[in-house]
Amino acid sequence: MVTTRKEILEVKAMQCPHCGYNGSKVVDSRPTDDGRVIRRRRECEHCGFRFTTFERVEATPLLVIKKNGNREEFNREKILKGVVRSAEKRPISMDAITDLVDRVENKVRSSGENEVTSRQIGEYVMEELVNLDEIAYIRFASVYRQFKDMSVFYKELKEVMEKDKKKNAAKQHPEEK
Repeated sequence: MVTTRKEILEVKAMQCPHCGYNGSKVVDSRPTDDGRVIRRRRECEHCGFRFTTFERVEATPLLVIKKNGNREEFNREKILKGVVRSAEKRPISMDAITDLVDRVENKVRSSGENEVTSRQIGEYVMEELVNLDEIAYIRFASVYRQFKDMSVFYKELKEVMEKDKKKNAAKQHPEEK
C-alpha cells in the first residue's frame, strides 16, 4: 500500500484545544530551530479552529555532576545567566551569547554521555568565551576558577594576552605557517 502525502498530513490523534475533538489535519508543516523542531499548523475537523503544535525529539535527561558530587538535571539557563553576567556592559549581542550557549549545549549533548561534570561545562564555556570577548572570559574565569589572589588573576590574564598576541601575529603574517 502506498501512502500519499495527504494521508500523512491527516493525523487524527491531535486534540483540538478549542472544542476538544480528537481529529485535526495538518495544513502547514515546516522545520524550525535548525531542523530540530517541526512546527505544524493544524485545523480541527469538527469546529475549524486553527492551532499550532511543535514536534521535537525527546532528549534523554542529561545530568550534571556538581563539585560536591550531587547530580542535577542539565539547565542551559544557568549557563546563559553566567555568560550574560560576565558579558555585562560589553559590546556583545544577546544573539551572540545565545549562539555561544547553543554551541556549549551541543558539545555537551554530542558527547553521547548521560552525565557531564560541571567542570567540563565550565571549560566548554571558557573555550567559547575566550573567542567571543576576552574581558567577559576573564570575568567568567575569575568566578568559575575562584581566583584566590591577584597572582592567579594575573597568570590567567597573561595567558589570554599571549594567545591574543599570537592570534594578531597570525593575522598580520598569514603566509608564515
